[in-house]
Amino acid sequence: MRALAATGCGLAIAAVAALPAGPAVAQEAPCLGETEAANVAAVPGPRLRFGINPAGTAGALGPPVEPVPDSPGRTREALELLEPGPGAPFYVRLNRFLWSLGPPGIRHYMKLTRRYARRGYLVELQLRYHPRPEQEGDVDAWVRFVRRVVRKFGAIPNVRALQVTNEVNFYPIAPDASDSFYAGAREALVRGVIAAKRKARRLGHEQLKIGFNWAYRTDPAREQAFWAEVGALGGERFVNAVDWVGLDAYPGTIFPPVEAPGGYRDGMVNALSVLRECYLPIAGIGPAVPIKVEENGYPTLEPIRSYAEQVVAMREMVGAVDEFRGNYNVTDYRWFDLRDHRTSSLNFQQQYGILRDDYTPKPAFDVYAGLVDKLSRRRRGPRRLSVATRFQRGGDDGGSGQDTGPDRRRG
Repeated sequence: MRALAATGCGLAIAAVAALPAGPAVAQEAPCLGETEAANVAAVPGPRLRFGINPAGTAGALGPPVEPVPDSPGRTREALELLEPGPGAPFYVRLNRFLWSLGPPGIRHYMKLTRRYARRGYLVELQLRYHPRPEQEGDVDAWVRFVRRVVRKFGAIPNVRALQVTNEVNFYPIAPDASDSFYAGAREALVRGVIAAKRKARRLGHEQLKIGFNWAYRTDPAREQAFWAEVGALGGERFVNAVDWVGLDAYPGTIFPPVEAPGGYRDGMVNALSVLRECYLPIAGIGPAVPIKVEENGYPTLEPIRSYAEQVVAMREMVGAVDEFRGNYNVTDYRWFDLRDHRTSSLNFQQQYGILRDDYTPKPAFDVYAGLVDKLSRRRRGPRRLSVATRFQRGGDDGGSGQDTGPDRRRG
C-alpha cells in the first residue's frame, strides 16, 4: 500500500485502469472540458455556502476497516470552530444512509439529523441505493423507501437537501463507496429523484431540494453512455425534478491520480467544466440547475501524502471553486471530511480528515476554517480560537458525547 500510495494511485486506481472502456458513443471527438484554469476568464457569482462531512466513516475499495468511534462532543467542538458566523449558513452532510440499513438506519439518521438541526446546522442527506442481496434490482421497493425518507426527514425545516443514490456513473468495483456496483442503480437514480421531488411537493416540503451526484470521472465513452441513459430513462419528468447536481472530485487522488504543482486548480476547473459543458446537456439538464461540490478532499498518509500537501491541495481546490463559481453556476462546497476513519491505517482512503481520528487537528483544519470565513461571509464579533487552542483548554463537555450546548439559530 505504501508503494502504491507513493505514486498517488492506490488500489482504486489500479483496479480502474484494468477495466475496459464503456460502450462507444458515436461522436466526432470526446468533449473534455477546460483543461487549464488559466484559459478561463472568471465570472463573478453569489458567494458559496460551505459545509463538511462530520463523520469519520468513508467508503473505500479494499478490505473493510473498522472506524475509530465518533465522539459527538468533540465533533461539535470542531464544527463550532468551522462555522462562518451568525447569518451565514453552514451545512453538515450526512453520508452512508444506506437502504440496506432498513428501519434501524432511519432511526439512526433521524437521531443525527435532529442533533444537528437542534443546534442550527443545515442538513444534507446522502441516501444510498446500496441494497441487501434480496433487495437488489427491486426498484419499486427502493422508490417506496425514498418516499418514506422524504416524508419523515422533509418535515424537519433544517433538512435542506437529499442526494438520491451515490456515484452511479462510476466503475462497478467498489460497492462500499459507489452504488454503481448494484443491479438497477441507474433506474434507481432516475426513479428515486422523481419520486423524492414529487413527494416533497405533495407534502409542502419546499425547503427540501432534490439532487444526485456524479463522480469525476470515468472514461469519456462510458460517461457519454451514462448520461444518455439517464436522459432516456428520465426524460422531462426527471429534468424537472432535479434541483441540483453534485460533483465528487478528488484531483491528485482518484482522477487524475497525481497532480503537478498548480494542478489541483486545473483539476477542479476541468471537473466543473466537463460536468457543466459536456455531460449535463446530454441528459437535458440546463445551466440554470446549480452544481454543488458535494465531495472534495485530499487524504493523507504521512510522510508520502503529507499534511503540508493536503493544505496545498485544499487552497488550490477551494480557491478554484470560489474563483469560477459564476462560470459554472456553483452554489455550494463541502470538504470530505472532518475526521479520519482510522489514522493508523496504511490505506490512505481512511485518512481524508482534517482532524486525526483522535480529533487532534492537522494543519488543514485551521486553513479550512479561514477559507470558510473568507469566502462565505465574514464573521462578526469576537475572534474564534484555533482548534488546537480549544482542544488544549478542553471542550465544554470533555468529549463525553453529551449534547448539552445552547440551542442556536442562524439567519
